Amino acid sequence: MLNMFDLSDKVAIVTGSTKGIGKAIAISLAEHGAKVVVSSRDKVRVQETVDLMKSKGHEVIGIPCNVGNKAQLINLVEETIKNLGQVDIAVGNAAINPHYGSSMKIPDEIFSKVMQTNIQSNLWLAQLVSPGMKERKDGSIIYISSIGGLRGSDVIGTYGISKAADMQLTRNLAIELGPSNIRVNCIAPGLVKTDFARALWEDPNYAEPRIASTPLKRFGKPEDISGAAVYLASNAGGWITGQTIVIDGGVTITV
Repeated sequence: MLNMFDLSDKVAIVTGSTKGIGKAIAISLAEHGAKVVVSSRDKVRVQETVDLMKSKGHEVIGIPCNVGNKAQLINLVEETIKNLGQVDIAVGNAAINPHYGSSMKIPDEIFSKVMQTNIQSNLWLAQLVSPGMKERKDGSIIYISSIGGLRGSDVIGTYGISKAADMQLTRNLAIELGPSNIRVNCIAPGLVKTDFARALWEDPNYAEPRIASTPLKRFGKPEDISGAAVYLASNAGGWITGQTIVIDGGVTITV
């Protein structure tokens, strides 16, 4: 029987994949047969993650990259092709959120940095990997957004703007790349217990009411997100494009 989730012979780049959701996605893609490129700004974490995955028998290489730097992103894609031949799956997960507070007080340079890292880099990634995908008439691009892009906020407003833009970028690119059989989709997680969101889930004044209002009564785990990435990267998701899949324990269905 055909395994619809088999990623054998596929090559995947996952940005921001040395911890949290990105790391879980990289591991899950590898567990389903993909050759994986681990990447983040931290060279030490890149090597540690590569060593961990190799110890589990996965085919993986590491290429450090700050996605907000276009030259480094170009190098990431070029080195992937040089070492593994092609890019079949590109997961844009790396993101930053350096400003916690009112959007009315965010410095211009911080706003611009968030937009370049969280949005511009994802467009760059698509521009870099899509030519090869077009030649093969096959490919999957996945962006990791957030339910912050679906809701207003008085403390992470700029981050939310960038994540809403990822959803629109997904829709635009799905239309542009669809005729070449390149699928572009987005995942919008709720609050997942990662280092990135530690300030929120470790604060009982925030955490306890949030859990109480969540239908599944818990925060997410990185592995709760990685399965959707495998689905979107595989033949199982072969007729889905331009969509944002919300994975939040039910938070956004409540009042």
